Amino acid sequence: MSAPVTIELEDASFGWHGHAALKSVSGCFAAGGMTAVVGPNGAGKSTLIKGIMGVLRPMSGSVRVTGAGRAGLAWLPQAAELDHSFPVSVLELVAMGAWRRVGGWRRVADDELARCMDALDMVGLADVAGRAVGTLSGGQMQRALFARMLVQDAPVLLLDEPFAAVDSHTADELMALLCGLHGQGRTVIAVLHDLDLVRDHFPECLLLSGSVVAWGETASALDDAHLKAARRWRAEFAA
Repeated sequence: MSAPVTIELEDASFGWHGHAALKSVSGCFAAGGMTAVVGPNGAGKSTLIKGIMGVLRPMSGSVRVTGAGRAGLAWLPQAAELDHSFPVSVLELVAMGAWRRVGGWRRVADDELARCMDALDMVGLADVAGRAVGTLSGGQMQRALFARMLVQDAPVLLLDEPFAAVDSHTADELMALLCGLHGQGRTVIAVLHDLDLVRDHFPECLLLSGSVVAWGETASALDDAHLKAARRWRAEFAA
């Protein structure tokens, strides 16, 4: 794992075609933290993750990634954003996590393949390594994406709805894996909808609703006043 990474946002706004979906975010994700990003649909949660990753450039303000820079970030996108019909095997999908070490066109060496198989074993998919990704169930696909993230061996993990469309058993296993990665000193930033899960496992929380409603210790960020403010923004936005 590479050097510690911190992520600092200063009055950062993100959006598309001149329309800001998320406005004026200022704050810092410290190295080694474990933060849930929550809020109503359309509040800017996925937009924030894409802004941190550099997929979206700030419309205003700035994002600063210290330490290893964005090379120290691993991103688990929403499974719905991926083309499951792309003709690759599960092992090949997971091996894409090694591209920073291997390069785009070089053969994946045996030691990297062994690393990929170890990751698949950790998520319980070693026996389907040769199958096409299009044959996987929703839960298996999430496990495969977790394995790809493990292969990246990054100090910061950014996850966008990692437990969506999976059964409770799979969610519990992946959450335990995520807690283990955090226990190794990695920074975890995860977009989530289950507030009970957030309260049980995430010490810090960022509540968004088009802008920052609250950011800090989870119990405080998710108090009734903040949740009502987030819902009120959503109702006004939808009207």
